[in-house]
Amino acid sequence: MPAILNERHNIAMESSKWLAAVASIWIQCSSGASYTFGIYSPALKSTQFYDQSTLDTVSVFKDIGANAGILSGLLYTAVAANPSYDRGRFSFVHGGPWIVHLAGAVQCFAGYFFMWLAVTGTINRPPVAVMALFMFIAAHAQTFLNTANVVASVQNFPDHSGTIVGIMKGFLGLSGAILIQVYQTIFINNPSSLILTLALLPTIVTLMLMFLVTVHETPSRNEEKYLHDFLLVSLVIAAYLLFLRVLENVFVFPQWAMIITLLVLFALLCSPITVVVKAQMADLERLPPSITSSTSLLIDEPELESSNKLAVGNIMDYDEVPTDTVQRKASSILQPDEQKNLWQAVCTIDFWFLFVAMICGMGSGLATINNISQIGESLGYTTLARSTLVSLWSIWNFLGRLGAGYVSDIFLLRRGWPRPLFMVFTLAAMTGGHVIIASGFPGNLYLGSLIVGICYGSQWSLMPTISKEIFGVVHMGTIFNTISIASPVGSYVLSVRVIGYIYDKEASGEGNSCFGTHCFMLSYFILASVSLFGVLVALTLFYRTRRFYSRVLMLC
Repeated sequence: MPAILNERHNIAMESSKWLAAVASIWIQCSSGASYTFGIYSPALKSTQFYDQSTLDTVSVFKDIGANAGILSGLLYTAVAANPSYDRGRFSFVHGGPWIVHLAGAVQCFAGYFFMWLAVTGTINRPPVAVMALFMFIAAHAQTFLNTANVVASVQNFPDHSGTIVGIMKGFLGLSGAILIQVYQTIFINNPSSLILTLALLPTIVTLMLMFLVTVHETPSRNEEKYLHDFLLVSLVIAAYLLFLRVLENVFVFPQWAMIITLLVLFALLCSPITVVVKAQMADLERLPPSITSSTSLLIDEPELESSNKLAVGNIMDYDEVPTDTVQRKASSILQPDEQKNLWQAVCTIDFWFLFVAMICGMGSGLATINNISQIGESLGYTTLARSTLVSLWSIWNFLGRLGAGYVSDIFLLRRGWPRPLFMVFTLAAMTGGHVIIASGFPGNLYLGSLIVGICYGSQWSLMPTISKEIFGVVHMGTIFNTISIASPVGSYVLSVRVIGYIYDKEASGEGNSCFGTHCFMLSYFILASVSLFGVLVALTLFYRTRRFYSRVLMLC
């Protein structure tokens, strides 16, 4: 009998939505390869004999590939958002999120592997257009992995969609720092090996875990408690990476110390599995003895059915479940009148308000990270300080992704505050951050990049969740990935046509360099104006959707 019970426990573990969440977290931790471009770009530039303009052209295709996820959304809708297949059970016939993962893994390997062959000279130096295609394919893989993980998680935890989106997006934001830590420990000063690692590591991790990421239509029970555990783990990992980054900028670690720090990081990354164990143990403890005893496994079929009915009643009594009215959550209340597909969403004014707001928020944020090192140089920041600013940005980005989803969930579920209101707040704060950067006072970049980084990361949690609530979950992957195109569009206009153009006009130093507060002051006042316009757009979206979100307010 113990063997039967253990087998039953193992099956429950394998089919758990908590195990699916952990598998998604681990895939997210390995899928942010596009964030490591700054590490291997010098090798790409030198081996392919690119000038800076050509390298920037290739990097543009990286940004487009990492944000243009329409195909991944369409594929997820086709194979995993169809309610006709048996959710929670893997099947080659019916499909599921694993197909989207597989498509992403194939693209990741193909893009980075051919890039590695070119950098190492294994194949003839490809034309720039072909290298740009390799880069696009490699970065495009990220949208498939991210879509499968985010949308499946939202389907598994509909009552806490903002929190779970924040967790998934947060770990994606941390993945760049994790991959760089692996590189610095194992492949010291060998950027070509990093490219091969980016081809192999995310692919292997995804292929090993993709079958665990399934959708489970189970009732909500103590989900907030265990999601808090995920939040705590992510914060500990972020604090650890920040601590390592600060120490590595001050001390030179010997190889054995680097290995130890990497092993500690891997141990922290394994810790989310404890959440699965705790959740499963709690579920087993809720079962009455009539279900968990060995004799219950030997009774006849009619008796088993009767016992199951009795057990359900016992569980209801044991948990003292309140009435349906009290139990209702935002997931059951915030249902749009119609589950819109991409074309139907595009034909609404709310879609375009959200798109324009993301051009202002994501576009200005991405333009800032693309230019933060040069801003620091113009203001006299040291090389070490500029490197630290780039590293800190990933932490602020992570905190924004994590915090916006969690905080907006709390205020939505407990006070009925519409989620677009938090988009208004973050865009307003981003406006202040741009003004701080424009001011040029001593230490301004530390404060300004903190504010802009957190607010930029917030958009990546708020936008997918708002898309799900306004347009429905069935086509969520396609819709939010289409809106994500606003990020490279806004970045191109603000980086190239605003910041780059004004910088070149102000440049008078050697090598067309510019030094002083005037180099970026006008640009960032323009970016502040753009963010302020985004506030007005988001405020309009808030007023348009306030009646929709008032359904939650009535129960608060």
